[in-house]
Amino acid sequence: MATVDSHAALMDRIYRRQRYIYDFTRKYYLFGRDTLIDQLALKPGARVIEVGCGTARNLVRIAQKYPDAKLYGLDASSEMLTTAQESLAQAGLAGKVELVEAYAEDLSPSLFGESEPFDAVVFSYSLSMIPDWKQALRSALAALARSGSLHIVDFGDLKGLGRLTELLLRGWLGLFHVAPREELLKTLEAGLDRRCAPLLLPGRYAFVLSCSAEDIRKSPGWSVAVGSQR
Repeated sequence: MATVDSHAALMDRIYRRQRYIYDFTRKYYLFGRDTLIDQLALKPGARVIEVGCGTARNLVRIAQKYPDAKLYGLDASSEMLTTAQESLAQAGLAGKVELVEAYAEDLSPSLFGESEPFDAVVFSYSLSMIPDWKQALRSALAALARSGSLHIVDFGDLKGLGRLTELLLRGWLGLFHVAPREELLKTLEAGLDRRCAPLLLPGRYAFVLSCSAEDIRKSPGWSVAVGSQR
């Protein structure tokens, strides 16, 4: 618990001031977020949670595109959730999105006082910051309905950018405690299912994944890469 608590404190230190300029600065390098939102293809009434929701930038856009969806957001940083509440209020969504301060590894509908599973779980550039990202994915899968879907956009392995650019970018990301999950991308490219093939952005800078829970659960590759559920 001490390690997890210290990570939450770290996130608060990082974002205590950055939260004010986060959305303005991140639009220049967090590519693929809107592509992921377009791929959600949500049905009316779908229950959607974003894990690591930050400023609620994505939740606002999801609410605008899918006004009938029931939205939830989880983040380990109380500082970011303060900005998220402000962003939702400015968008006229106050009280329409449920936010909880919690860890991705502990994701469960019960965190929101719910018993029904989610229809979609979204990770947008958050897995690369979650210490136990494998447990976060296991928890996400456990929290999904059988007919649900998992959606991820995050940094790729950066191998198409050239060695110098890759090294410089990794060094810069490290300042924010961000680490591309190359093992995950390798598993996805190896083929969970053809329908789960990730969309790679130029230079392998980032990837976008939309995959059904059913296809993930029946894939041996997934259990090898992420491990079995606790």
